[in-house]
Amino acid sequence: MTAPNRTLAAPLLALRHVHVRHASASHDTLRDLSLEIRSGEILALVGPNGSGKSTALATLGQVLRPRAGRVELTGTDASRLGRRAFARQVARLPQHPACPEGLRVIDLVLAGRYAHRGPLDAFSPHDLSAAREALRAVDLLDLRLRTMETLSGGEARRAWLAMVLCQEAPILLLDEPTAGLDLRHQHELLELLWALREHRRATLVVVLHDLEQAAWLADRVAVLHRGRLYAVGPPERVFIPETLRDVFGIAATIRHDGAGLAIRVSQAVTPLRSL
Repeated sequence: MTAPNRTLAAPLLALRHVHVRHASASHDTLRDLSLEIRSGEILALVGPNGSGKSTALATLGQVLRPRAGRVELTGTDASRLGRRAFARQVARLPQHPACPEGLRVIDLVLAGRYAHRGPLDAFSPHDLSAAREALRAVDLLDLRLRTMETLSGGEARRAWLAMVLCQEAPILLLDEPTAGLDLRHQHELLELLWALREHRRATLVVVLHDLEQAAWLADRVAVLHRGRLYAVGPPERVFIPETLRDVFGIAATIRHDGAGLAIRVSQAVTPLRSL
């Protein structure tokens, strides 16, 4: 891949000092987390398992409500917006989505239009066109009449992404979108996400485990550690040996160049216990 040209703009979506605790948990998963997402940027959320990445993404998407703090959309408390009004602005792809057995791919994708139509409204020509374009973008147009359970894991993942694209929201929240994809489709999906920002002016928040993918794709990277924000900034400033040692528990050498980031791990070390 050729590294994308990075641009930055003003804040659009934000977490303001949020504390989030899952039901029946004895402690907060997110603790006093503040994070701003700028219009037109790609922000990658990274961190080890259990660091709060998926929880932060679900909070941004109004799936989880903070017990303290708030989510802001263009400076307004997002909790004051109706569900459909919020969905017209923000679309979210969870890590493990589920659908009823027998659902066709095209019907799943068209479900992304719920924010733009009433529950009994027929699909408009624009709805159908948006679905076709989304399926074409993820290379699934020929499989649109297949049922979801007949798809491979990678095909199913791309079908869910098509549903999110069909929603035509300017802000996309994607939880590990490359999970289950082979190397070719990982590459194509990352380029698709970059193209969404470049050509549709989309704003993306993406949870990624692969730090090299995050460095290639993102304008900025937010590193979470034990529910708190460890660091946020351009990949070349955030991905340094101290970050990998403190957060990921590895000693490594790092090389940044025009093609992206390369990490070579030498040994495991003891990570930082708390911030």
